[in-house]
Amino acid sequence: MTVRLLTNIGRLWTGNEVLSNAAILVHNDRIAWVGRAPDLPQSVPGVVDDIVDVDHVENLGGALVTPGLIDAHTHPVYAGNRYAELAIRTGGSTSSAITAAGGGVGSTVTVTRGTDPWTLCNGVRERLRSWLLSGTTTVEAKTGYHLTRDGELADVRLLRELEKEPMMPRVHVTFLAAHVVPPEYFGRQREYVEAVGAWCADAAAAGADSVDVYCDEGHFTTEESRWVLASGRNVGLLPRIHAGLFSRRGAVQLAAELGCASADGLHHTSDEDLAILSRYGVPAVVCPATALQRGNLPPVRKMIKHGVIVALGSDHNPGYCGITSMSQVIAMAVAAFGMSVNDALRAATLGGATVLGAPDRGVLAPGRLADIVQWDADHEGAFAWSFGLKPRRVWRGGTPVQ
Repeated sequence: MTVRLLTNIGRLWTGNEVLSNAAILVHNDRIAWVGRAPDLPQSVPGVVDDIVDVDHVENLGGALVTPGLIDAHTHPVYAGNRYAELAIRTGGSTSSAITAAGGGVGSTVTVTRGTDPWTLCNGVRERLRSWLLSGTTTVEAKTGYHLTRDGELADVRLLRELEKEPMMPRVHVTFLAAHVVPPEYFGRQREYVEAVGAWCADAAAAGADSVDVYCDEGHFTTEESRWVLASGRNVGLLPRIHAGLFSRRGAVQLAAELGCASADGLHHTSDEDLAILSRYGVPAVVCPATALQRGNLPPVRKMIKHGVIVALGSDHNPGYCGITSMSQVIAMAVAAFGMSVNDALRAATLGGATVLGAPDRGVLAPGRLADIVQWDADHEGAFAWSFGLKPRRVWRGGTPVQ
């Protein structure tokens, strides 16, 4: 049993309120008490009989403290890079032209399939570690670059095993075999969709938490997406959907129909779509880096006005974005989407926890996981200023990781 007292917190952004001159008492991996330092109790039943007997006291020097950040949308299991593709895309080449020339997701699938498991694992490990060291304690991580049954299930198991290692964030594993149709299924898209539906039970058994599908132009139709998501939901996977990245194809309506845990992307979104998200309680995951690259910004302020729960994601992937810093994502969300710092921080903590079905994190409150970050700042406004605010220290489950 370990009891740790974090004190002299200049500004504590809990997710529910902001406290000055605050303290946090941690018991093992959970928060036992949080509040203003002058109100710290002399004893906490079941935790410590006398506050002077805590195992560790850490003076945080008046710094800003927040919950650990949550990245609600990433694609970290891949090998190789697509730097050359990015260069020609920024020079004016279209995504369809790049794909026709052998680029796009298919090129990453080819390289990932040809990479030995040890090398692939090391690459994913380094990416996940960089998230944690930048203050992100939970990462949603998708498969989707093997597109074979055995390869996708191996990716699920890889993510699950890496989460157990030291210096790793918590991982929410999403099964995204319905990313694109692999080359061996050319002309047989329906067969591939049925195959992916059949793999969902194996993915759940391997440790996946969610199932995702890319419902958009050049990927999967609404009917195909319904088949995959329903198959996953039937075996206990949370359904989530890539929606409206290139066009409006009914993905938002499908998300509402199936009760999806999130609709992600939403670059092309109408007022009708926003009303549906709000009415059916479907959270939105928005990714500012990718939205900026594609030149279509989701109407995030309208989402918030409609009462839609918003979460932020880096959309880390080999084709568009290499960001692993959610503090940078927060700054970009403020600048690109017109979010307030408080709304962006909430989207990167409580919003992410809601999307991932993880009520034990995202807020600093008694009983929640002690995923905590001390930042190199004394006010949350620094997130909007720094474009990549650095943490001084990160605690995952009450244990310092740096």
